[in-house]
This record gives sequence, C-alpha cells and structure tokens, in this order.
Amino acid sequence: MLTVIEFVAFTVFVAVLSAYKTRGEKLDTEEGYFVAGHSLPGIVIAGSLMMTNLSAEQLVGTNGQAFSGSMATMAWEATSAFALVILAFVLLPKFLKGNISTIPQFYEMRYDTFTMRMFSIMFLFAYVITMLPTILYSGSVALEKIFDIQQIFGISYFTAILIVCFATGLIGMAYSVFGGLKAVAYSDTINGVGLLIGGFMVPVLGFIALGQLDGGGFFAGIKHFATATPEKMNAWSAPNAMAPYIPWPLLFTGMFVNNMFYWATNQSIIQRSLGAKNLAEAQKGAIWAGFFKCLDVFVIVIPGIIAYQLMDAGVLQSSGSGAAFDGDAAYPLLVMHVMPKPIMGFFAAVMFGAILSSFNSVLNSSSTIFSLNIWKPIFGKNADAKKVVKVGQIFGLIVGILAIIISPFIMYFGSGIMNFINECWGLFSMPILCAVLFGMLNKNVSALAPKIGVPVHIVMYAIGYLFVFEHIHYLYWVFVCFLVQCVIYFACAKFAPRKTPFEIPNVPQISLTPWKTGKIWATAGILVVVVMYLIFSPLVLG
Repeated sequence: MLTVIEFVAFTVFVAVLSAYKTRGEKLDTEEGYFVAGHSLPGIVIAGSLMMTNLSAEQLVGTNGQAFSGSMATMAWEATSAFALVILAFVLLPKFLKGNISTIPQFYEMRYDTFTMRMFSIMFLFAYVITMLPTILYSGSVALEKIFDIQQIFGISYFTAILIVCFATGLIGMAYSVFGGLKAVAYSDTINGVGLLIGGFMVPVLGFIALGQLDGGGFFAGIKHFATATPEKMNAWSAPNAMAPYIPWPLLFTGMFVNNMFYWATNQSIIQRSLGAKNLAEAQKGAIWAGFFKCLDVFVIVIPGIIAYQLMDAGVLQSSGSGAAFDGDAAYPLLVMHVMPKPIMGFFAAVMFGAILSSFNSVLNSSSTIFSLNIWKPIFGKNADAKKVVKVGQIFGLIVGILAIIISPFIMYFGSGIMNFINECWGLFSMPILCAVLFGMLNKNVSALAPKIGVPVHIVMYAIGYLFVFEHIHYLYWVFVCFLVQCVIYFACAKFAPRKTPFEIPNVPQISLTPWKTGKIWATAGILVVVVMYLIFSPLVLG
C-alpha cells in the first residue's frame, strides 16, 4: 500500500507542477503548441533531452548489455557529448536563424516538397509503428513486475500489461496532446530530478551490497567493483568484437555518425532545442545534456556490472527454478535486491516518469510533423493556427490510441523487439543525417542527392542485414553506408548542382547571440569523456 501511495503522490506532483508552469500558455498557436512559444531555458532543454532519451527499455536494456558485455556499453551514453557539441555550435545557429520548427521543414526549404514528404513519412513510420508501442510495452512490463498487478487482481499477464499500457498511454497523451511541447518539457525536467535521485540510489546501494561481500560498506564496494572483474572494466573492446561490446574503432566511425543522427537530426530529440528562448539557452541545453549523458553511465551502465558481480558472488539469482540469468533480468533483480521497500513507490514513479517522457515526446513530435509538414501544405493551406493545432491534437489522439492497442501484442514479437527498433532506424538514419549536414554545409547540393541517397541506403542496409551483420558489428556497416551517402552528395553537388547556391533565410524569432562561455563548457564536457575512457582502459581499471 505504501508503494502505491508514494507512486500516486509523486506522479500527481509532477502533473500539478507542470500544469502550473504552463498556465496561461497560448496553445492555440503553432509556435506556442509545437515549439513552446520559444520560451524554454537551457536547464529545461537539457533535462528534457535526457528524459526523452531515457526510458524503461534503456534502464533495463542498456544495463543488460553491460551485464552481458563490459563498460564498453558506455559508448552509447558518454560519446553523445561530441554530437551535442556539433548540434550546439554548428547546426542550432542555422536552424534558429531560419526559424525552423521541424527537420522536415528544413528539408523543404533546402531541397523540395517531395524530399520533405519523403523524410516526414520516414519519421512518422519509425515513431508510430515502432517507437510508441514499444515504449509503452517495455515500460508496462517493468511496472507490472513492481506492482505485481497480475497476482493482485488475479488476471492474465496480457490483461495486466494492457491495463498498464492503457493508463500510461492515457496520461502521456494528456501531457502531449493537451499541453503541447512546454508541458512535455517541464514534466520531463521534473521527472529528470526524480530519476537522478532514484536512479543514482541504485548504484550507491549496489556499491554497499558489494562492500558487504568483503565485510565493509560503500567504499569497500567501490574497491570491489573496480578490482573484482577487470575484464568488465575495459571500455576499449577489440576491433572484431560483436554486440553488446563496442569495438574501439567504432568510437570514431559508426558510433560517431550514429550519435550525430540521433542527437543532431532526430526530430523528437532536437525539437526541445528549437523551442529555446534564444540561441544561448539552446546551446546551454545541448552542452549540459552532454554532461547529463556522462552521468547516465552511473544509472544505466554501472548497475549492470554491479549485478554481474553480485551474481558472480551468488547473491543475485534469477527467479524460477533453473531459470537462466540473462542480461534483461539484471537491472530489475538488482533493484528488488537493493532498494528499500519503503521507497519502492517513489522509484516506480520515477520509472513511470521515464516512460511518459519518451512516450509523450515522440507523440508530440509526431503531431508536429504531421500537422506542419503533411496536413497543412496539402489540406490546410488556408487554415488558421487554431485549426492546425486542432489537427495536431486529433492526430496525437489517434496515434496514441493506436499505440495503446498495438503495445500489448509486442509480447508476441519475441525477444528481438529492441533489435527490430534499432534496425528500423538504421533504414533511415544515414540519409536523414546526410541530408541535414550537406544541406547546411554545402550550398550546391541539389534535391537529386536525397532522392538517390534514400533508395541506395535502404538497399545497402538490407544487404548488410541479410549477409554482413552476422560477421561484423553492424555499426561498421552503418559507417560504410554513411560514406556512400557522402559520395552521392558530393557527386550531385559537382555534377548536378542547384541552379542557385542555397542560403539559410535570415528570419530569426529570437536572439542569436551565442553563449559566451559555451566553448569552455563544451571543452570541459569533452575532457570528461576523455577522462572516463582513460579510467576504464587497460591503463587504469581495465
């Protein structure tokens, strides 16, 4: 009962505070609804970026990868800082200068309407068919285990998952559909504070549990963590390593361009930055998010190693007689082992917030893309702002309901659903990235480039999936696909250039004065990543 009370109390607190912070907002305008009226400060952007990226499937899945692999898994988190620096100082000034609200909007401005529609459909397909239902399902699995809904109500597992999916989706839609981007961003930030508290409790309590193995406490646990399994401490995996390990050459190739796609061109991520009150705050949000991603290592990587060491010592055991201890079981079992029962409700609310964050952020981005890039230019050329926002809200409701209906059935997809999501993004990632980079940095690339690049990439990626991925890490092939895209764009710029060189329109709605100390903070963030890789290397702990 205490767990339920704590869960409800913290969840209601987030909803009330978000409603208070967004009172009086003009949500019947495109600017107010889709880009938060250009009012978001840097810390809200940073918190929202972190929470949009972080959800239950990562708390469970990334820690599971660390359990099965090593500290090399931290590449997904720490190296994001490099992409966020490029976003802050290369792309954001251009996006905000042109008053760009969506990535597809830029595609139309830079190339043509066909290109915009092509990429809009790609984004919507990835968001609606794969991301939203899976976010709901994976989060519902975690919450169902914490509250043991199946046993309490005496219902089937499918029904229990359906109930949690419905409740989570309904609340997520309330934030996103009726509150707009600003409500999403503020709820993300509040939940982010809770996640920092609850998330960091897990490794701290885990260190204490490790220390008890040696008759000590927290500091003895840190020593045990650093020395018990040195092979797990090495973040520099061999060049021929396979997933979940990250071969060290990928840090400078496939992982780098993958992070560039996700953090600099993914609509559901950078939409927060596009809603900044000025360029300086947008840059603060991006750079501070890089620091947060380094902190994420303590939340979604290190607990997986702790779980491995506790399992190795015989403390953690999988549920069920004779059941195998696999990576997916690592984080939930660690939480159940180390988290005090009186605060389990608070932790469940934090998990719930992480689920909501990813769900409502993707839902808001889906509504934005559909309303501004598909419905308005085709069916609503003369529609006023209220009508556009209303269409976005209706689309969000429809998509949210579809996600709720689909999500419970994901349990029948097998254990490869997360791999399916990553592979789905892989079909689009490099064309999306190159269309933005070359569109921004090369004035002569014509609309022919993305029209050739997209089908070539899809064919190449399909070949990789069928014949290559079982032999080399798939991110190597992603980098090969990136290089092929670059060749296509350079060739089109040289042999089939635009009739007139492209210039970003100078129509900013906010101040474009950059963050004065931004480059100092960016350098500090990069140094933090370098130090982390030095610590988790054969020179120190590995």
